[in-house]
Amino acid sequence: MPPSDFGLRLRERRVARNIAASTTQGIYNQTDMAKKLRVGILFGGRSGEHEVSLLSAASILKAIDKKKFEVVPIGITKSGQWLTGGGAKALLTGAAAEALASPAEGVAETGTAAASANAVTALVPDAASLSAGRLDVVFPVLHGTFGEDGTFQGLFELANTAYVGSGVLGSAVGMDKDVMKRLFAQARLPIVKHLTILRTAWEAGPRKTITAIEAALKYPLFVKPANLGSSVGISKVHDRKELGPALTLAARFDRKIVIEEGVAGSGKSRSTKKARELEVAVLGNDAPKASVVGEIVPGKEFYDYEAKYLSDASVPIIPAKLTAAESKQIRAMAIEAFRACDLAGLARVDFLMEPDGKRRIYLNEVNTLPGFTSISMYPKLWEATGLSYSDLITRLIELALERHQERSRTSFTFEQA
Repeated sequence: MPPSDFGLRLRERRVARNIAASTTQGIYNQTDMAKKLRVGILFGGRSGEHEVSLLSAASILKAIDKKKFEVVPIGITKSGQWLTGGGAKALLTGAAAEALASPAEGVAETGTAAASANAVTALVPDAASLSAGRLDVVFPVLHGTFGEDGTFQGLFELANTAYVGSGVLGSAVGMDKDVMKRLFAQARLPIVKHLTILRTAWEAGPRKTITAIEAALKYPLFVKPANLGSSVGISKVHDRKELGPALTLAARFDRKIVIEEGVAGSGKSRSTKKARELEVAVLGNDAPKASVVGEIVPGKEFYDYEAKYLSDASVPIIPAKLTAAESKQIRAMAIEAFRACDLAGLARVDFLMEPDGKRRIYLNEVNTLPGFTSISMYPKLWEATGLSYSDLITRLIELALERHQERSRTSFTFEQA
């Protein structure tokens, strides 16, 4: 075939694909009108944030628009077993043990072996366990490792299934605080001084590691596992005596440990004025929008797991008390951070602000699947911006379908005549 004819054939096929994509959009629109979209709410998981995931899922299941969506709860136990139907509902209420004792009541099967209370892991549930019909979109509410870090996103991509939130890359980057900070620095976004060490380096040379940290950073410090959320494994360190135990704790949860210099200033005093903790909710795909800025005033020395979920002493302030210029700057930085990490759907972007003086603002991190209860900061920020909790859930599902359709336009093979 002459080169010109070959090029013409390729152009014709591209046009056909574009028409098919447009038709697919039409099908989604018709589906919306003709029948409910089938949405799988995926929750639980093997991470240290399992309980947080259950809280978020229960809240979503209660608020999702039942007139638009047929909801399919899908739970994953801490041991990795998949639960559907009554088993999934039991997981939300803490009755998972009873559900596991009866595989027929909603425990997924792998191959020919039924999952049971003694089984260790089930990779995926079989089609029968999800009842008749396919899922139109999956809403993962899997906070932390094995859910928020790109692992499940890869599974959805292989299954060619639409899902809420960022893709494999964005999810992985959003979980890894070390790589995330490298991208922030490349985008020239202001971040705090920090250092990353490996667990093996800490275990092989504790004294050498502490010396290197103290040479690079000033107390107080924050020691964090690189890959985890909800402040699990994080410690505020005021002096050398506290540094070793904090590193050992963080090393339990990841092979990489991030050590950050506190924004409130150097010095060992526990009375040092704390940095302000500011948060912005971002929503969208290629054209993301930022919510109003909120502030958390922790009930403890910093906003750790207990302050977030087990205590009502922390106070959210929405909107935060900022100048118009500061609010505009923070919202713009949130969108830049979202794009720097190639995120999609949703993210909460966290900032630290000097408590006085120059009031300099530092980008702390992004959270690609933030807590999603009705009182969590992400939905509360959008509520204050004018988007209700139920409508926010609907919008996220729409964004998932839009992103899936956009991805369907991509060719993964070279077509020859």
